[in-house]
Amino acid sequence: MTTQLAKRLNGKTVLITGASSGIGRSTAFEFARSSPQNLKLILTARRIDTLNEIAVEIVQEVGNGVKVLPVQLDVSNPEEVRGFKEKLPAEFRDIDVLVNNAGLVRGVAKAPEILEEDITVMFETNVTGLINMTQAILPEMLERNNGAGVGDIINIGSIAGREPYVGGGIYCATKAAVRSFTESMRKELISKRIRVICIDPGQVETDFSVVRFYGDKDKAKAVYAGCEPLTPEDIAEAIVFAAGRRENVVIADTLIFPNHQASATIMHRNNQ
Repeated sequence: MTTQLAKRLNGKTVLITGASSGIGRSTAFEFARSSPQNLKLILTARRIDTLNEIAVEIVQEVGNGVKVLPVQLDVSNPEEVRGFKEKLPAEFRDIDVLVNNAGLVRGVAKAPEILEEDITVMFETNVTGLINMTQAILPEMLERNNGAGVGDIINIGSIAGREPYVGGGIYCATKAAVRSFTESMRKELISKRIRVICIDPGQVETDFSVVRFYGDKDKAKAVYAGCEPLTPEDIAEAIVFAAGRRENVVIADTLIFPNHQASATIMHRNNQ
């Protein structure tokens, strides 16, 4: 039997940024599994070889009902974002769901020792990149449905955007900016049939901490010691659930913790 979720996603085009790993990769697979008969996926990231591999894996798993278009894109580069939409094949240009997932964290330094390059890359990716992608895709969404608009914009935030913590000043600031931008846009688009959705994960085990510690896997592993963090699949399920609701239902704001977590810094660890 076809589920209501599959029926609602049927025929849609979904664009996922940061799709080469972690939450983005899992979200691509979850969309494909949820609507395998008729779906188009646009997967973007800097690592095109990895995207090509994911595209092959998706088709092998769910079949040819899902069409996957891998596109190399660095969302922190405004020029690349500006030219992105026009370079898409015609059949992929009517985007129904934009998942702004691309983001990163660098370092645990406190002011005044935060590296300027870390500040720049976090803001350019997490904030400017997300805003520029939204502005590249939103105009066409607004034109559809006889000017009433249609589509979903799903921004991936973080508990860090709600609760700043020591050593995360810049990352927390970027995710707070995402939260503010999302809430402002939801209010600005209140007369349109465009759903603006924010999903804030708590502790999730991805390459996130490896990047934060500049590739030091031992330090990254220590972050999750004694814990059972969320998986990228957990967040992907929430993203697809939100996109698959009836058109009048908006899962506006979602905070997701693993069972051992109560805030950004309050966690139960089995070894303590």
